[in-house]
Amino acid sequence: MAQFARKFRQIPLHLMLLPGVILVFIYSYLPMAGIAIGFQKFMPSKGMFGSKWTGLDNLHYMLNMPGIGRVVFNTIYIASMKIALGQIFPIVIALLLNEIVRQKFKKIVQTLIYLPHFLSWIILGGILVDILSPGQGIVNQFLGLFGVKPIYFLGDNDWFPYTLVVTDIWKEFGFNTIVYLAALTAINPSLYEAAYMDGAGRWKQTWHVTLPGMMPIIVLLATLSLGNVLNAGFDQVFNLYGPAVYESGDIIDTLVYRTGLVDMQYGVATIVGLFKSVVSLILISVSYWTAYRFANYRIF
Repeated sequence: MAQFARKFRQIPLHLMLLPGVILVFIYSYLPMAGIAIGFQKFMPSKGMFGSKWTGLDNLHYMLNMPGIGRVVFNTIYIASMKIALGQIFPIVIALLLNEIVRQKFKKIVQTLIYLPHFLSWIILGGILVDILSPGQGIVNQFLGLFGVKPIYFLGDNDWFPYTLVVTDIWKEFGFNTIVYLAALTAINPSLYEAAYMDGAGRWKQTWHVTLPGMMPIIVLLATLSLGNVLNAGFDQVFNLYGPAVYESGDIIDTLVYRTGLVDMQYGVATIVGLFKSVVSLILISVSYWTAYRFANYRIF
């Protein structure tokens, strides 16, 4: 009887979840029926039920597409750099902010560095095009003071991937710093006092107390980020790249966009997206298992 009463009291909580569950079902699960397009020669005039089935022809076409290997490499290369540096920079900034004594100044710095997170890549794309312009851009004007020739950050294949990584880190590192600052507040202050009594300076306290105290959250975020290794950032790339840098900047998401919406090869675009989703599912599963294995993190 008591168990029934306890379950009855939880019914309002489950009802609160119902609108969210319905929205997820409508917008995330029902559209999965469209995966069938990947195995058809899809014709919009005939619809999904009237289009001709082609089996694995679209998959074979995708595997033989010119440059598909380069696109996959670009995606993994850019995403890996973003993941690695996206872990390092917030940790460093959090440690530096933790050393600031004046709380007012600390809050001002925090606000300034995580403000770019709330700006869309459409806005930042226009700003970066002007800032990085080889002719009138402020960055190249500054480099010109030291005799450096203008650099085509957004038009040179040698520079474009690293421009993507640097601008993405600049946009997101301030917001990610909040997580590590929260982890710092959980460290027992008595550990610092004990380290100080043993003669440890600020550097040794950071190395032997602060970093070990942050390690669980560092391991957790690092392992969970493995699932994003195929997400190189469509919004950013789409707003910054052009045909001149397809060789180094074209990623899976932009290939899907051009193949499906520009070239109207809907079946091929669907199979490319399905390929990415399957690989991402495997990577996410591995990352969650790793998070549970090394950081004792569980969803349920």
